[in-house]
Amino acid sequence: MLTLIQGANVYAPTYLGTQDVLIGGGKIIAIDENIILDSSVLVKRIDGKNKLVTPGFVDSLVHITGGGGEAGFASRTPEMNLTDATLSGTTTVVGALGTDSSSRTLTNLVAKAKGLKEQGLNVFCHTGSYHLPAKTLTHSITDDIMYIEEFIGVGEVAISDHRSSQPTVQQLAELAAEAKVAGMLSGKKGTVSIHVGPVDSHLSILHQVAQQSDIKLKQFYPTHMNRNKALLDAGIHFCDQGGTIDFTTSTTDYDLAHGEYAAAHALAYCLEQGVAPNQLTMSSDGHASLPIFDKDFNLLGLEVGKEASLLTSFQQAVKEYNVPIEHALMSITSNPADILGVDKGRLKATSDADVVLLDKETLTPEYVWANGTLMVQNTHAVIKGVFE
Repeated sequence: MLTLIQGANVYAPTYLGTQDVLIGGGKIIAIDENIILDSSVLVKRIDGKNKLVTPGFVDSLVHITGGGGEAGFASRTPEMNLTDATLSGTTTVVGALGTDSSSRTLTNLVAKAKGLKEQGLNVFCHTGSYHLPAKTLTHSITDDIMYIEEFIGVGEVAISDHRSSQPTVQQLAELAAEAKVAGMLSGKKGTVSIHVGPVDSHLSILHQVAQQSDIKLKQFYPTHMNRNKALLDAGIHFCDQGGTIDFTTSTTDYDLAHGEYAAAHALAYCLEQGVAPNQLTMSSDGHASLPIFDKDFNLLGLEVGKEASLLTSFQQAVKEYNVPIEHALMSITSNPADILGVDKGRLKATSDADVVLLDKETLTPEYVWANGTLMVQNTHAVIKGVFE
């Protein structure tokens, strides 16, 4: 069946005006002002009036297999379900391990990714975890990235955090160099996702790597950069030097009350400070454990990241912080796709039909397609996970 969305405001994520969008065979066939079909082929027509058409959201950090529990075995967080992503407009996720790479394994990560892909979602993964030397499936970062299709980079490697392995400049340089070359050999980006903790060293070790080696800052993709204003300002300097930064949309009331910037606020702040819109992204950290520590790193509580927070932060950026829709969309579509080297996050003829139809006023996803398959219709899931 062909699907024709008629008369919607199209953001690709740049604004294209009022357009029709034709979907068929898993692809976007055409985007034009007035698409006329004279055919006996069955066509599903959707009225796009007072709607926005956008690319499917790209969530660049999701703990699809759940996270390790900083409060013991019973606190390990659950796995992600398919509709945790699709009901909020997300059609592409990037899975990773975090603190726990013992009870949470790369084999389970890849198996979960393949399962979600069978159900229609676009899924990529990182090899490795918080700690160095990096754990791998093939005993080689190079081989993992080259020969396992889901692996596109390494991460999330922890720095400036008491839970990290306290990596050295040389270790990070060697890791980034191997990931970069593996990406070159396999047509991937080989990006190194960096978990940045609350310690005052911030991003200094990444700058040291760039100063002492041939590795560029853009090889690293630091996340959680909205923990506090000092880290956020360090992120702006990182962008001034050619890097890109990511803000985490899942948070806790405690962290917000103790200096963390909401992701939407951080996005608006950086744009106001003159950071280029294509250097900024948001991700959910979905299904991660969100530990609450005091200043001495004593655990006070634990919550779970939510994929839906990516949509909420996009809505907040536009409605509460007056971020232009194009720039807010870029942060969750084309920007993470470009940084990670995946062909997603844009609407154009012949591209995969990862498409979201949003209500113009509420910015609520009403229809969601992933690779042309209708996942959400009238805000309800058409396709659910096997055990949902």
